[in-house]
Amino acid sequence: MARETSENPGRLKQIRLAYTMTKKVDTKIGLIIAGVGLLTFGVFLAIGFAIDHPVYLGILGFIVAVLAMAIVFGRRAERAAFGQMEGQPGAVAAVLNNIRRGWSSSSTPVAVTRNQDAVYRAVGRAGIALIGEGNPNRVRQLLASEKKKMARVVGDVPVHDIVVGNGEGEIPLKKLQIHLMRLPRAITAAQVTETNDRLRALGDLLSKAPIPKGPMPKGARMPKGGQAR
Repeated sequence: MARETSENPGRLKQIRLAYTMTKKVDTKIGLIIAGVGLLTFGVFLAIGFAIDHPVYLGILGFIVAVLAMAIVFGRRAERAAFGQMEGQPGAVAAVLNNIRRGWSSSSTPVAVTRNQDAVYRAVGRAGIALIGEGNPNRVRQLLASEKKKMARVVGDVPVHDIVVGNGEGEIPLKKLQIHLMRLPRAITAAQVTETNDRLRALGDLLSKAPIPKGPMPKGARMPKGGQAR
């Protein structure tokens, strides 16, 4: 019992912090959440009066309203967080780490430049997604290089080139997760595992290759294959 009491203040503090951070970006978040709650509760209550069960439907409506408010708040808070990260190095990794199912990836980029342009790789039923962040022109060169590097080991597995940004043909960071989840399935679960194994073997092979002389980009690592989480 004492443990539950000690944990509740921590959860409430996290919720308040999340709300405060979200409101800085999404100034209407409070009105939107309240509106969702009141509308949901009102609809259930109206149905309750219509069928002569206002108490039962009122209680049910309150529960559903709280759930709807939590869902809306969670999604808008997530979008606000991604909006604050947009344009920062490592933002794509944060999005990939937030995907709970359907894709396996690594928080380490498979290609990076001294200017902190980076390409991340994810493997799922849609195939392989190569996701670049940074200067669009340099990123497209990185994507082409990485795609060429993988060509001899991935066979006919589809490869999706994605440039994160707000320009033409680019995907905004806040829409990246939705974009990945909506890509059509093209390979089986067994092929996902096989593709991951091949890419991991390619990464191991490259990591054993001689390292070229000259300065390495800050924070750069040798490419590694994506690992399923």
